[in-house]
Amino acid sequence: MKALVLAGGRGKRLDDLSENCNKCMIRIGGRPIIEYNLDCLADLSISEVVVVVGYKAEDVINYLQNPYKNKKIKYVIQKEQKGLVHAIECARDAIGGDEFILLLGDEILINRRHQAMVNEYLKGNLFAICGMLKAEHRELIKKTYTIIQDENNNIYRLIEKPRKPLNDYQGTGFCIFKNKIYDYIDFTPIHHERMEKELPDLIQCAVDDGMVVKSFIACDKYININTKNDIETAERYLIDQAV
Repeated sequence: MKALVLAGGRGKRLDDLSENCNKCMIRIGGRPIIEYNLDCLADLSISEVVVVVGYKAEDVINYLQNPYKNKKIKYVIQKEQKGLVHAIECARDAIGGDEFILLLGDEILINRRHQAMVNEYLKGNLFAICGMLKAEHRELIKKTYTIIQDENNNIYRLIEKPRKPLNDYQGTGFCIFKNKIYDYIDFTPIHHERMEKELPDLIQCAVDDGMVVKSFIACDKYININTKNDIETAERYLIDQAV
């Protein structure tokens, strides 16, 4: 199994903070955001970490170097920042035929249950597993995605940025996939507003084809860094965790 970390974007909504800095390199709690994700891989049985870089790629590469905490890193350049699914597609050759853990370099998960989620994926012979949490407020779900599932956590529908969330489940970018997820990229529709292919829509294509995809409560709190307010929230989460 490999890990795929997406770290290609600038984050225009962060204004001056990301003008000359890759978003994943913005410091929160004294450390670049991407480190919180890479650190969780240190104790997992991962053969290689593939990092997709784009905007200010040299800053990420020079900081992380190779290896990172005994994990071999391979860098892939995303020449145009055209969304998460495009970034996953750019890494196809680097991932090869392996299963992989997906991490977003600009998100922070508090009390992440990464090993437990890997164990659940492996024992269930699943096509994919999506890391979720119970959102404190449903308004937060509108920033990511939600799911409809049965009592056994089998996902039937993923809904990107729902206008009216139907439940308290909030999706994260922390997922694990069979390599055959790549077979569904060509079938993934382009979002009518963002004009990019979205991760939940990619997974939905596999679900519609009969693949078994489950959810897993992967953390207690979650923040995807897109605005200065998100940075402040993440700082508060980390302080609360340290107390």
